[in-house]
Amino acid sequence: MQSVADAAGLSVGFISQVERGLTSPSLGSLASIAAALDTEIGHFLQQPSAGSQTTHEASRLAYSVADADVSYERLSTSFAGSKLHSVLVHETPGHRMEPISHHGEEMFYILDGEITVEIEGVAEVLRKGDSIHFESCRVHSTWNHGTSTASILWCGTMDVFGDAPAPIHKKASPQEVATYPTGETNNDEK
Repeated sequence: MQSVADAAGLSVGFISQVERGLTSPSLGSLASIAAALDTEIGHFLQQPSAGSQTTHEASRLAYSVADADVSYERLSTSFAGSKLHSVLVHETPGHRMEPISHHGEEMFYILDGEITVEIEGVAEVLRKGDSIHFESCRVHSTWNHGTSTASILWCGTMDVFGDAPAPIHKKASPQEVATYPTGETNNDEK
């Protein structure tokens, strides 16, 4: 269990809770767990296929992980060389995403409602019209602290659909840590 948690960038406690059915992972965490187990995310979850390069609201299917209080709508397609993935995320009040880190980058744009985003211990409230863009190797989580469902446009390089020919999710090694203009890294003690 420790090796799966390490490879997925998640805590052993969280992996144990998922295994026992006490909690449902987010789409990103499930993709990381699948990669750590060297299997496709489709092994755990039935998702809409990549389909056409265009999606229409009326024909887009919503899906969720288990019976979670978060639903997703696939927006992006897949083609040779594509790296960007996107979904609409609908997060109900009180939902909290587990802390995770993995390769790549992510961007959230709040379409409706508000959420708190925490990156490496620094929390920030994002409201309708706000956005955040960050390196995914930094430990991050979100939660809906509001009283209504938050709708978020999520774009990232993590293959949350299992379309990539090879897994790209793993915890960043010290050699892969980003260096900021100040000379500090995202592994430095604050």
